[in-house]
Amino acid sequence: GRDGVEPISPFLLGLERKQMEFIAIREFLKLQGMKYQAPAKAGELAPEMERYRALAQAARKEFTNLVSAFQQRHPYLEQNRTSQWMNQAQILRPHFWAYLKGEGTMAEPMFALRLYGDATDFGVSLEVSFIERKKDEQSIQKQHKVLSVPITQPVYYLAQENGESRRVEGTESNRHDLLQAVAEGVVRKVLVKYDVSLVEEASLEDILDQLQEALVTLEPYYLATRQV
Repeated sequence: GRDGVEPISPFLLGLERKQMEFIAIREFLKLQGMKYQAPAKAGELAPEMERYRALAQAARKEFTNLVSAFQQRHPYLEQNRTSQWMNQAQILRPHFWAYLKGEGTMAEPMFALRLYGDATDFGVSLEVSFIERKKDEQSIQKQHKVLSVPITQPVYYLAQENGESRRVEGTESNRHDLLQAVAEGVVRKVLVKYDVSLVEEASLEDILDQLQEALVTLEPYYLATRQV
């Protein structure tokens, strides 16, 4: 392609214009919180467990393909692995996420895409956050810098307090309250997020356009985490 950019394959172009259904994701969201057992150990539940696993893998692939399509538009971001479809306790976990690293180390705040919602109303949010298990002593300080940038909706906060996360509307008065709560040590960390629905009748191209708008909108918050 020109300028050394990979030409998009005709297959992807066809996908871009086709209405996206996310059928596996929708079905897998219905299984949120269910316990998975290896089919070999599941006795008469084996066929059901095989169905869970097939659905989980298909949903994870749908999500990963969406992240990859987004990353192709923003090649300076490096796509990390998609989260697993169950946790260590073997509870099914349909709210997949994948981090997209800009410059700097794996300990720094970066962009991430994360599924939210349930089977009737779900979508993907772009956020600025960091990977907890990669963090260093500066990660949280850098993340706090998202509160230094004035906020307007549809951007919102996710504030973590006592291990629980709550959604906080993106208003200036909430920003000032969160700055104080962080200073007092009441709130441990604050993410900034922007939601894009996946249940509207939209093509991949439409969804990528909306995610591009999310990226442009969140850019100042991301850049603020670099000003330490």
